[in-house]
Amino acid sequence: MIIDSQADFRSLLMHHVTTHWPDATILAYDPVEAGQLSDGFAGADNDIVLLGNKLGEYEGLDVLTRFRTQERFPPIGYFGDEDERTSIEAAGAAAFFPREKIRHDALIVRLSDMLEMRGRRASTGSLFVGDRAIGIQPLIRGYRFIRKLAVSGHSAVYLCERDSDGIKVVLKVMQQVSDTTDAIGAFDRFLQEYELIAELDHPNIVHIYDLGVADDHAHIVMEYLGGGDLKRRIRDGIDEADAVSYLRQIASALGEIHKVGVLHRDLKPGNIMLRDDGSIGLIDFGLAKRLRLKMALTGSGEIFGTPYYMSPEQGHGDAVDARSDIYSLGIIFYEMLTGEKPFQADTAMGIIYKHAKARLPKLPVTHAKHQRLLDSMLAKQPADRPQIVDQVLDAL
Repeated sequence: MIIDSQADFRSLLMHHVTTHWPDATILAYDPVEAGQLSDGFAGADNDIVLLGNKLGEYEGLDVLTRFRTQERFPPIGYFGDEDERTSIEAAGAAAFFPREKIRHDALIVRLSDMLEMRGRRASTGSLFVGDRAIGIQPLIRGYRFIRKLAVSGHSAVYLCERDSDGIKVVLKVMQQVSDTTDAIGAFDRFLQEYELIAELDHPNIVHIYDLGVADDHAHIVMEYLGGGDLKRRIRDGIDEADAVSYLRQIASALGEIHKVGVLHRDLKPGNIMLRDDGSIGLIDFGLAKRLRLKMALTGSGEIFGTPYYMSPEQGHGDAVDARSDIYSLGIIFYEMLTGEKPFQADTAMGIIYKHAKARLPKLPVTHAKHQRLLDSMLAKQPADRPQIVDQVLDAL
């Protein structure tokens, strides 16, 4: 249940939840339009209550306190201003989230934990034995658990320390599955995404240290990039020289994976990490597709990726090749230079429509020297774009 007076905020939370749990049943409640919930409201039939701090004439802390007096009230996640955190946590909220800075992965991790508090096992439950009862005992021997980083429907990602040398690594573990005949096949598909990447030695591609399959899990151990993602870097502001440097590094990484027949297909700032020295590392090949680049993509009609960064052909489910990744890179270049996404709309389909039909975005005068390259990368037709990434590097 989501309780808040702002419709846009309720819709945003619904989107976060249903993106991860498509079958979730959500009740969105506006306490201004529908009236304040009664003192006897006990949250029955809800696994989690998400309470915003926009409640009309009522204070969020007062409503939270009233809910918490009800016996067996479900866990409450509270969305408010940072200066409310201490009082809200003291009042018994299961989780506090800054209203203006909701991070999807962090939200899903906490909601998964809250479901377990309610006695429900989320589909993204802990992949570590004894996570709550007897301390952390990882399924993958040789790694010491530090913290959970992210979850998805079939896997979870952890920051760990490797016992052999003490370096920090990222451990991605596939969710335990029932003992079915398809289990090993599923693990094989999981690892195939990374096998070719593990063979590459490129400074701007994340290093894969280990791949493994057992009877009840599969895992990938990769380099930990401690400088945060490009999304945060864009939010903080990037100067022109750094934007061009990042473009070169990302393009170089893309060129390498394209040479071995891999398309990324989900290139976005959240999948581009920085090391502590400021260098780029391309990660997350979960949507990567191995194919012969001279052949059309089989299974057209499927749409994968993130709408803000999708090429027109990808957004319409048409065949894609390396030129689609180049388009996505052009979108990222514009965002690095301006701090804004070039195409925005209220719905995913609205964004997809703009990729195909809207006029090409114009850079501010201070960055006009990059307009010609940007126009070529964002051409609506793949034939009008650079045909290989090396042509982007040549233009730079």
